[in-house]
Amino acid sequence: MIRIDNLTKVYDGVRAVDAISLTIEKGEIFGFLGPNGAGKTTTIGMMVGLIEPTSGHCVIDDIDVTRRPLEAKRITGYLPDGVGFYANMTGRQNLKYFSRFYGMKDAEADARIGGLLDRVGLGRVTKPVGSYSRGMKQRLGLAQALLNDPEYVFLDEPTNGLDPEGVVQFRDIVRELAARGKTVFFSSHIIGEIQQACHTIGIISRGKIVAQGTQEEIRQKMRRDTDYLIRVQVAGGPVPQLTDARIVNAVYKDGSALVRATADIREDIGEALFRGGLRIRELSLQEKTLEELFLETIYTGEKPEEQPLEKPVAMPAAKAGEKA
Repeated sequence: MIRIDNLTKVYDGVRAVDAISLTIEKGEIFGFLGPNGAGKTTTIGMMVGLIEPTSGHCVIDDIDVTRRPLEAKRITGYLPDGVGFYANMTGRQNLKYFSRFYGMKDAEADARIGGLLDRVGLGRVTKPVGSYSRGMKQRLGLAQALLNDPEYVFLDEPTNGLDPEGVVQFRDIVRELAARGKTVFFSSHIIGEIQQACHTIGIISRGKIVAQGTQEEIRQKMRRDTDYLIRVQVAGGPVPQLTDARIVNAVYKDGSALVRATADIREDIGEALFRGGLRIRELSLQEKTLEELFLETIYTGEKPEEQPLEKPVAMPAAKAGEKA
């Protein structure tokens, strides 16, 4: 288990990371999502023992990372954003050099390195790392992060520079690690990658955690209003005007309507259209995607402005005794 308690880092009076607290269970793939400059890399640096926190602490398997960094490094692997290697050495030679820091014997290291290079798609590459592309360096960086067969793997923007095939391979490797009981802490500003790979998510903005949980839990926490957006379409003509006190606004266009209401009134709309002799082609609740909510909350901090109505709204009145 990873436990972070009030982890804080202050640079020249500015809180780059502001009292972050998280608990990540063993075998979990945890997505750490936030825009560039939000504090992701600083947080990871403190978690892997490269940056000393101003206050708070990170505990991995009952090891306080700040007080016992060497013990923590034995059970962790780390892929930084912008990984560096010795340019005049091959990928295999780089990994063999790093294996010595873990006290690995030559035979053990050679077997481990060969398997990792094959897994990340570099098994047949013999040229020096200085001639690698960005994506190839990322692949080698992932192999290095897994060199000591760590129980906890920290990945900072790991898909940067990867081609689509590399991204798919990366996701497969991460899922394989979790299936083996490994814990993966995956940091990114790309929400699609977090959604594809991660079980749970923590969203950071301006050094603070603004939401955490499963994707559905975060979607509910970040939903900024109580309105429901309902799409209506009928066969063979336009949607008739709808009148109801619970409607906030509606837009009629091209034989369909987009209705914003204070309640889920799909059943009432359906009954009204049926009574009018119309066949319904679509009657659905439109949920904002996690990406839309993320951008709305992180980048703007405000709800998008309401769009003007194209024409007056209308719908059948609420049922007797029903609250508006």
